[in-house]
Amino acid sequence: MRNLVKFAVAYAKAGFAVLPMVGKQPLMKFADRPPLTVEQIEQFWLTHPYAQIALRTTNFFVVDIDEHPDGADGFKTFREFDHPEWFRNTLSQTTAGGGRQLFYLKRDDAAIQQNIGWRPGIDIKAHVNNYVVVAPSERDGHQYKWENNNPIVTASPELVASINQRPDYKPSSLSIDYDGKTATAELFETISKGLGDTGGRNNALASFSGGLLIRGVDPESVLDLARIANARTPDQLSEKELIRTVESMVRKEIRRREAQS
Repeated sequence: MRNLVKFAVAYAKAGFAVLPMVGKQPLMKFADRPPLTVEQIEQFWLTHPYAQIALRTTNFFVVDIDEHPDGADGFKTFREFDHPEWFRNTLSQTTAGGGRQLFYLKRDDAAIQQNIGWRPGIDIKAHVNNYVVVAPSERDGHQYKWENNNPIVTASPELVASINQRPDYKPSSLSIDYDGKTATAELFETISKGLGDTGGRNNALASFSGGLLIRGVDPESVLDLARIANARTPDQLSEKELIRTVESMVRKEIRRREAQS
């Protein structure tokens, strides 16, 4: 594995917010903090010479295409999309996991929402505290690779509007009146529906995280699932607040297990 500091510096000089990574995990706290300077990047890589590179989705967003374990084929969805003209020639890369990511600049005249599950097998990563690992980073022996040298183009208004649109219907085949709903079912529904209204988001996140941890879900997966639920919450928690709440519940679960041992 090679030292990527020159690439990290080049990204920073091009105006991107660089984030050092190991695998898919950041090596530092970054939520709601200013981007690293060139000097900070050079200093960090001196002590972490094999850190990989992610870019925070502050001024751009990514259309993330993949084949999901649940059978959703993002590549098929993309090929059959009704409006191929929305996907103009822009910078794109293949990921270490075999996916594909298209990069678009955010518009000044329209905010864009993160949308996990925008289409089957296609996610939109756009939150200011989210990030994407980029070439030439490696993971599990596989490399991220740029597909072209195209500049990142600004997303069309139509694409942004489609991403921001949320379905307002409920298939009748799923309208089932359950006599008793299990706590596990409620956890799954939180992933789908989000954390609720502004006043109860933190409590909902704490309950959600604690429910997963007590069922044996590992903390890293709990954090990933919490991000998905937060992305589907109209007024999202900041990444800093989300991480702080999840970490608090992890510590609480550790104390609970120690007391039982």
